[in-house]
Amino acid sequence: MSGVKLITVVQEEDNMRLDRWFKVHFPQLPHAMLNKMLRKGEVRVDKGRAKISTRLTLGQEVRVAPFKLADPSQGDQGPSGPAAALSKAERKKFQDMVLFEDKYLLVLNKPSGLAVQGGSKTTRHVDGMLMGLEKEFHDRPRLVHRLDRDTSGVLVIAKRRSIASKLGKMFQTRTVRKFYWAAVRGVPEPEQGRIDMSLVKAESAYGERVRPASANDPNGQKAVTHYSVIDRAGEELSWVSLKPVTGRQHQLRAHMAFTDTPILGDQKYGDHEPLPDGVADKLHLHARRISFPHPHGGEVDVTAPLPEHMRKTWNYYGFDPHRYDEDEENAELS
Repeated sequence: MSGVKLITVVQEEDNMRLDRWFKVHFPQLPHAMLNKMLRKGEVRVDKGRAKISTRLTLGQEVRVAPFKLADPSQGDQGPSGPAAALSKAERKKFQDMVLFEDKYLLVLNKPSGLAVQGGSKTTRHVDGMLMGLEKEFHDRPRLVHRLDRDTSGVLVIAKRRSIASKLGKMFQTRTVRKFYWAAVRGVPEPEQGRIDMSLVKAESAYGERVRPASANDPNGQKAVTHYSVIDRAGEELSWVSLKPVTGRQHQLRAHMAFTDTPILGDQKYGDHEPLPDGVADKLHLHARRISFPHPHGGEVDVTAPLPEHMRKTWNYYGFDPHRYDEDEENAELS
């Protein structure tokens, strides 16, 4: 069992087909080999057999038996054995990300540019670091949700499988409250509101992205975001607070782009205008705060400081993050 991988389905993978899920987690695995593993029962979803077209649900556990690719030059050989423990330097990098920790869970401040999970040509990622902590925690810590590679901020990790299951149910029932900060081009109209726009995955010149789904598209996924303008630099740019009700892939980026106020530095979703010299050409989206009931009582409420490139942009436009207290009263938008 040491080489078996047990991976919990996170919010952004809810309703994802199993074959697409494998492309995300094991991009080098050929489609024919996946079919063979499914026929032999080497892939299980919540301990049951699955089909290639099975749609996954938030909180489910996918069990993947060890496999070996026919051509070792293809790279990642799958879950062929336990991951090596983190080096001292890697352990420090991980510890520097920790905002909150107890015996059950961790909350990290993920930096922009660090992938949450592996993929084609992605060798450094949070999930890989968690694999290296398995011996230390006597169980592999598990992701319960994801952030895009270029989105910074709060990321919740369960130290135990039972905690991952409980947190997964909280995300599924929308008990978890998430708040993001972004700098967007222009000023949304009205300055406070609700975006209800279903999304569907599509390919583009910038790779996989999402677009608005038509009313009769069976693949469309409901996506709802509350937003509020906190401050603005005339008509040029505004600082917005975003509260996603659902957790679709690229939801916030797509919603802001399709309302003609793309997030600064988001070329995938239409921000192609030149930036001022004092502003970094990076995505200006930050998972600022997360709160949820602790699985063993009490409340977890964690806030992540802005990353360096966003701090510089805030300074450039004269925004003061310290004067804004995003408490429950002004965050519960309608």
